[in-house]
Amino acid sequence: MEKNDKRPISQWAEDDRPREKLMLKGKSALSNAELIAILIGMGNTEMSAVELAQSILTDVDNNLIELSKLGIEGLKQYKGIGAAKAISVIAALELGKRRNASVVLERKKIKSSRDAYDLFFPYLSDRYDEEFRVLLLDRANKVIQNESIGEGGFSGTVADPKKIFKKALAVNASGIILGHNHPSDSLKPSESDISLTKKIKKAGDVLDISVLDHIIVGNDNYFSFADESLM
Repeated sequence: MEKNDKRPISQWAEDDRPREKLMLKGKSALSNAELIAILIGMGNTEMSAVELAQSILTDVDNNLIELSKLGIEGLKQYKGIGAAKAISVIAALELGKRRNASVVLERKKIKSSRDAYDLFFPYLSDRYDEEFRVLLLDRANKVIQNESIGEGGFSGTVADPKKIFKKALAVNASGIILGHNHPSDSLKPSESDISLTKKIKKAGDVLDISVLDHIIVGNDNYFSFADESLM
């Protein structure tokens, strides 16, 4: 296929059509733009579906997390993308996110901060507001539950220690790992993050429930209080 081919996808060589390419060569042979082109079906009067998809990806630095942040209204700003196509893209991204959650939940034992981050990531990434979660662990550091504690605005959320330990005691947890996201993507803990962590750890000591770590989640990275010797 020639670069910037304006012909409809149906007129492309079979190997260049995303659907046919997937059938002939498998899903891994397709680029992100080609996969999105399958979702949107058609482009506009100026671009093929693949070119339109690549244009959208270029605007978000080819980052699928940033793409999901556009939401339905953001995608509708592109010529040729209506509500139905935007919903298809958002739904597909959400399924991918949930698939990741299912995969990481199979790793039930927490052996490192990375394991905890992988469990928090599907819930705390690409959010515009903060959410606070907690992993409830048994004596072998196996995950009993991954619980939401509270949500807030862009500037922060309140995590009630009483609510955290009520959940921990209800399932006889021996340890917990705290986690929340920073919508700004800054991984630096705030003074309130540090103060809250100390408060919860102190309460855990009284209840004989170990507070093992506090993970701050950004878009594609994290900060571990334990790794930085702040616990």
